[in-house]
Amino acid sequence: MPIQGSSAAAGLWLFWLAVNAAVTDARENFRGWEVYGGDPAGTKYSALDQINRTNVHRLKPVWIYHCDDMRLQPASTIECNPIVVDGVMFLTTPGLKVVALEAATGRSRWAFDPWNGQGGRGVNRGVTYWSSGEDRRIFFVAGNNLCALNATNGLLISTFGSGGKVDLREGMDRDVFFLSVTATSPGIVYNDLLILGSVVGEGPNPAAPGHIRAFDARTGNRRWIFHTIPHPGEFGYETWPSNAWKTVGGANCWGGMTLDPRRGLVFAGTGSASYDHWGGNRIGANLFANCVLALKADTGERVWHFQVVHHDLWDYDIPCPPNLVTVEHDGRKLDAVAQVTKVGHLFLLHRETGKPLFPVEERPVPKSEIPGEQSWPTQPFPVKPPPFAQQRFTEAEVTDLSAGTRAFVLEKLKGVRTGDVFTPTGIRPSVALPQFNGGGEWGGGAFDPETRLFYVNASNEAEWISMAPSAPQTEMTLVELGEMIYGTVCSACHGFEKANNPAAPSFASLRTVKERLTKQQVLELLETGRNQMPSFVTFSVMEKRAVVAFLFQETGGDRISLKDLKLSWAQEIPFVATGHHEFRDSDGFPANKRPWGTLTAINLDGGDIRWQAPLGTYRALEAKGISPTGTFNIGGPLVTAGGLVFIGAAMDERFHAFDKATGELLWEFQMDAGGYATPATYESNGRQYVIVAAGGGGKPQTKPGNAYYCFALARDQ
Repeated sequence: MPIQGSSAAAGLWLFWLAVNAAVTDARENFRGWEVYGGDPAGTKYSALDQINRTNVHRLKPVWIYHCDDMRLQPASTIECNPIVVDGVMFLTTPGLKVVALEAATGRSRWAFDPWNGQGGRGVNRGVTYWSSGEDRRIFFVAGNNLCALNATNGLLISTFGSGGKVDLREGMDRDVFFLSVTATSPGIVYNDLLILGSVVGEGPNPAAPGHIRAFDARTGNRRWIFHTIPHPGEFGYETWPSNAWKTVGGANCWGGMTLDPRRGLVFAGTGSASYDHWGGNRIGANLFANCVLALKADTGERVWHFQVVHHDLWDYDIPCPPNLVTVEHDGRKLDAVAQVTKVGHLFLLHRETGKPLFPVEERPVPKSEIPGEQSWPTQPFPVKPPPFAQQRFTEAEVTDLSAGTRAFVLEKLKGVRTGDVFTPTGIRPSVALPQFNGGGEWGGGAFDPETRLFYVNASNEAEWISMAPSAPQTEMTLVELGEMIYGTVCSACHGFEKANNPAAPSFASLRTVKERLTKQQVLELLETGRNQMPSFVTFSVMEKRAVVAFLFQETGGDRISLKDLKLSWAQEIPFVATGHHEFRDSDGFPANKRPWGTLTAINLDGGDIRWQAPLGTYRALEAKGISPTGTFNIGGPLVTAGGLVFIGAAMDERFHAFDKATGELLWEFQMDAGGYATPATYESNGRQYVIVAAGGGGKPQTKPGNAYYCFALARDQ
């Protein structure tokens, strides 16, 4: 017995030694924030613990940087996750400038304006840093151009590309000159390569393919390309019609990438093929759309892939980089990939093979009833972990906020199709939950290597959507035609009017365009595009005139005969979505049951949910004494060794700190605008700082802001 006891004690001692060694290793390796997401693995974890559970209540803003290019109309936003290198912070502004600040004080060092004072439009989530000896560079995408800046002074590096820029429309192995190719998330560096994804059009008008490319960090030359829509002879070509590689767009990695430098692997998640909601011209599973990809970082060669949605008809892109994690399964440590999806699934895959670590079932889903469509009969569902977002909307899931609001929504549901996730969109309106914004979104998750808990935020707000023939079925006015085109092409980015959203201004982002631009200026914008808005050069003269008529709400005008109502995409894409429409109750709150936004902790070892808490609240309901309901949220979490999860994201415009072990809300700070960005933390002169952008606006359409809030512990008086 004494011998057995000694063995047990020795075993326990060795176990604790191993645990402490792992914790020590984690805390030594995660103290900076030089890469988007904190490190090449995208963990969003920091080993800094000066700010912790016991003192977070003492957190105060120590400096606030106010950008000078916020826009009220259309409302701007900030989605940037800043990086900090050698005491210098690099960030982007609402007008898409790049700014370098002293990380400890917020004092400006330099600013780069690629728009020459005209102001950029759209979003940007950060920049990429690369160095070789004294050569220090910042890479940043502005419109169609990849720019290389001197990190010391912010000037373009003339030896990179053409005068410091590379046109991303070039080198796509397909002519896309009249299409938009840009990037909103930063690329990732491997040795002397910058590996970059893209944002391309989503249809129904023509769109560029979303091929992944690597550029020489010194010259800007393309070093390799991975065709996400395979060319003849390439793996996956048979999952498309034979000529799809010439015509179909999308399948792009727009949310960013992660890197395993030891294995020389880069990991990416891709979006849906274009057009998002009708795939009769792309019959098949459509590899490598909606895939987790592992590529050799030096050559772009595919190592493995895992498709999370087959033949996407819902715009259920992979919205964020895969997180590289280490878990314990069957008593062994395994390096893995954790992929968040818009649907609310978390897929845990072996890092070297892509094989799921928990079972994944191919479950039957409803068949599309749209003529010409061949929807995929099954979709993959991980058995573990369980979904972290709501995936069903029926009468049982209708709001219970009050008897009156419930009755209102039930009346609205008459004639509307309801059911589970992956219900295909049809002529008859249907409810989608999660909606196309998620579920999970581009903020992704954060992984704690000490506890192997994974933290992810989600939105639970339903929308309704329907399909209609592309070709008009009746005579209509120019304004009516413009409304049809706007709903099909523009509403995913610009939205429909939020007439009764209690947390947002009662305007869509283009409602006031007639107050800012002339009709001729809008026509020119449709022709040329600007910043992240693509050119619509493929629109006919009538289509352009119709969009202008709708935006300017022209009155009168003759009805256009059917023989003259021909849309440029109608032959290729015969059915289109009528737009993404919010589904709200009579008071303007979401139509489904609470919580409407959550923060969830998932145990990756066992595949179970450790805790889930509401994220954010509506102030009008808070004033009535209603406990936090959660809200739609944009931006990701940050987890620290101090026992905290920091996150803004919610529409209450507050910056929150949760206990990472229990989900208890320990602290929050009311900002002037929503923090729709992922925070970062860093150390300078022995002091820990936490920073988050408060740019408001964006998809939540709350009021815009212009600030970066930098927090630290209040010093003793």
